[in-house]
Amino acid sequence: MDELELEFELDSRLNNDCITLGDFPLCRLLLMNDANYPWFILVPRRAEASEIYHLSSADQAQLLHESSCLSENLHDVFDADKMNIAALGNVVKQLHVHHVVRFEGDPAWPAPVWGAVAAKPYTELQIQEIHQKLQMMMSEEVNFVAWGLIS
Repeated sequence: MDELELEFELDSRLNNDCITLGDFPLCRLLLMNDANYPWFILVPRRAEASEIYHLSSADQAQLLHESSCLSENLHDVFDADKMNIAALGNVVKQLHVHHVVRFEGDPAWPAPVWGAVAAKPYTELQIQEIHQKLQMMMSEEVNFVAWGLIS
């Protein structure tokens, strides 16, 4: 573990709005607590990174690999019509990449999801089902947290 990873701390807004599912080699995998859309976030565990170009070349390649892996698996698990992927950072400066599974007819379709409807928190059962589905698909790529440790 390098110094930048040791100093990594998840932004409090992400910590409050998301459920930690586990870690890829580089990124923390989060589930946005909004059941309107299957919405996941990758956060590179690198202190002080707010832009992709702040990452080393190796970390940039790893981020692309993890994002592609997540996107492909989310598309398959949820039978997505479209995957929306974005790194905005206007509110939360910490580098994070949104992966939103979109469906024709979802509450915001075809517009962006931000602010379209009020967030609808997941039930514990819904979180458990998502956790299990992703763990079955990506257990080799992601070190998932144990179910009892999800916060």
